[in-house]
Amino acid sequence: MSKSDLKARPVYARTQDSINAHLNIVMAALAISKMIETATGKSIKRVVRTLKKHRTIELTLNGTTIHAATPLPPETQQLVDAIIEPRIPH
Repeated sequence: MSKSDLKARPVYARTQDSINAHLNIVMAALAISKMIETATGKSIKRVVRTLKKHRTIELTLNGTTIHAATPLPPETQQLVDAIIEPRIPH
């Protein structure tokens, strides 16, 4: 995730605030990446490549929201399960 992925962009009056916000986002992304790598045993690049193929679609028809998605292959489902419930060794 990058700052450009955010729908609402913050406005800063000072450069220091902008720098601090950037560093916070970068550190959070690094921590999440490390957690995902530890939980799955795969590099973050491989996880992103694997999950990028599988997306959901949200349709709104006549005020009703419909979620459409194809079922995940078993290997991908195991990857998602490892991320959701990580088994991190102590």
